[in-house]
Amino acid sequence: MKKIILLRGVTPTGRNRIPKMAYLAEILTEAGFDNVQTYIQSGNVILETALSDETIRKLVHDTILEKIGADLSVIIKTPAQLEMAFQENPFDETYDLSRIHLVFTNDDLDTEALNGLSQTDFGDETFVAGSECLYLYLPRDAKKKRLNTNFLEKQLGICMTMRKLSVIKRLSELSLLF
Repeated sequence: MKKIILLRGVTPTGRNRIPKMAYLAEILTEAGFDNVQTYIQSGNVILETALSDETIRKLVHDTILEKIGADLSVIIKTPAQLEMAFQENPFDETYDLSRIHLVFTNDDLDTEALNGLSQTDFGDETFVAGSECLYLYLPRDAKKKRLNTNFLEKQLGICMTMRKLSVIKRLSELSLLF
């Protein structure tokens, strides 16, 4: 079964840097995953496996930690979940598409905490909860930047990772090709 791996915490330099995505694909293939494809340097992987999500998460995490030294959280989604997230985007063409971000987690979201966030005034920034992810509109000229992964993780008490709408669209497309 195809899975999309979204790594949380990849940095361009320092401890959580992945030197080359081709090397990441190589070590994940060596770990036993099939048809491993990577997309851009921020830690997006498409692979095939029959393993459970819990086993995938541990194997990907431990392989990266052992071979690269990066301690990254692993968010796992199916192609159908990514396609649904892309299709449910609540922002229309009047929004700058490059400023739309989708936030994913493996964890269940606390409905009460989500309702509280949904009713919060974030100024120029917009927060919307969807069925597969959280949607953020983060205009470049927002006066006060509040909505980010760290803030949401603290508010919801879970691990999350953020991707631009264009990245999710491309990952969804790529997952259908391979």
